Amino acid sequence: MWHVYKKGFKAYLQLEKSLSDNSVEAYLHDIEKLTTFLFSIDELKTPTQIELKDLELFIRWISELGMTAGSQARIISGLKSFFKYCLLEQIITIDPSCLLESPKLKRTLPDILSFDEIEKIIGQIDLSKPEGGRNKAILETLYSCGLRVSELVNLRLSCLYLDVGFIRVIGKGDKERLVPIGSDAIKYINIYRNDIRVHIAIKPNNDDFLFLNRRGSKLSRVMIFLIIKEMARLAEINKTISPHTFRHSFATHLVEGGADLRAVQEMLGHESITTTEIYTHLDREYLRDTLQQFHPAFTNKAYHTK
Repeated sequence: MWHVYKKGFKAYLQLEKSLSDNSVEAYLHDIEKLTTFLFSIDELKTPTQIELKDLELFIRWISELGMTAGSQARIISGLKSFFKYCLLEQIITIDPSCLLESPKLKRTLPDILSFDEIEKIIGQIDLSKPEGGRNKAILETLYSCGLRVSELVNLRLSCLYLDVGFIRVIGKGDKERLVPIGSDAIKYINIYRNDIRVHIAIKPNNDDFLFLNRRGSKLSRVMIFLIIKEMARLAEINKTISPHTFRHSFATHLVEGGADLRAVQEMLGHESITTTEIYTHLDREYLRDTLQQFHPAFTNKAYHTK
C-alpha cells in the first residue's frame, strides 16, 4: 500500500514543487525510513492510522541510531511535506506531524578565509600545467560568484554572458538566477576556454559543460574538493576548507563591505532571507572598527570633551 502513497508523493514533489531529482530522492528516503521503523515494530500503519506518538517514537528511534540533530530536523521536514501532501490529496483529515517538534539546532559557522588567504590558495596553482589554468578559472569563479559546488560543476558555456559580466546559474530545485562575475574570473575562464579546453577530446553530451577533466567529461564534485584541499595544504592554511568555504567567504566579505542582505540573498540563490543571515557573521575586530567609525560616542569629539 505504501508504494502507492510514495508514487503519488513523488509526482507531487516533481510537478507541484518542481524539486530536483536529488531533493525528491531525499524526501522519498525519509518516508522509506519511516516505513522501515514501522515494519521493525510490526505496525506498518497507513498514513490515515499514524498518530503523533508514532512519529515521536520514530524520531527517538533515529536519534538512538546516532543521527545528528541536523539530520533529524531534515527528516522531520520531509515527513511534514509528506503529510501536507496527504492532506491536499484528502488521504488524511488530520496532520499527525503538525505538532512534531524539530530538535534545537546550534547554528555553527564554517571557517571563512580572508581575501589574502584566498589569494594565497589561488597562488599555489601551477599554471604551467593545463589543469592549472582550469583550476585557476575554477577557484576565481567560486570566489567571484559564491557558487555551490554543484552549480560550479554544472556551469555551461551557454550560461556564460561574460561580455556583460553575468553568468546564469541553475540552483536548487532547478531555479535559475543571474549572478555577476568579476573581471579576474572572466579573464581566466576565457584563457581556459580559448587555450586549454579547445585541445580536449570532449565526450558525447559533455560539450556544453564549461569545466572538464582530461578525459573530456564534466568534473565531479569530489574533484573540486580535492583541488581545494591540495591548494590549501600547499598554502599552509590550517582551516577546515571546502568549496563551501569560498561561498561563505564570498558572502561574508560582501556583508562586511556593506552589501545589502537582500542582494546577497539573491546572488546566493537562497529562498529565505533567514538562510542568508548565517553569512552575516562578522568578527569582533570588524564590529569594533565599525562602531568606532560610525557610533556618535566615538565619532563626535565634543562627546569626549564634555
